[in-house]
Amino acid sequence: MTLYECARRHAIRMAWALLIAIVFVLAVDWAYGHSTIAFAIAIFGLIWLNMPMLGFNCPRCGHNAFFRGVIVVPWPRKTCGKCGLELDRPAES
Repeated sequence: MTLYECARRHAIRMAWALLIAIVFVLAVDWAYGHSTIAFAIAIFGLIWLNMPMLGFNCPRCGHNAFFRGVIVVPWPRKTCGKCGLELDRPAES
């Protein structure tokens, strides 16, 4: 599996996690009233689930597939922004 495919799967998992976190916060708010605890649990859960994002780095130069300069975006690059390596191609042996 290519780096891009792994990073893409992570992005899709995070989109589902975000949806679940939103539903969780809304359900707690509906059942118990406004709760900053539920919001905090959702935020910490999303941060914890997103930690693997830092491991999707270009094998040639180490640049992260989710970073565009200093800005982090929710979808990975197919081509490394630093060295131009095609991240959606299998690794060369």
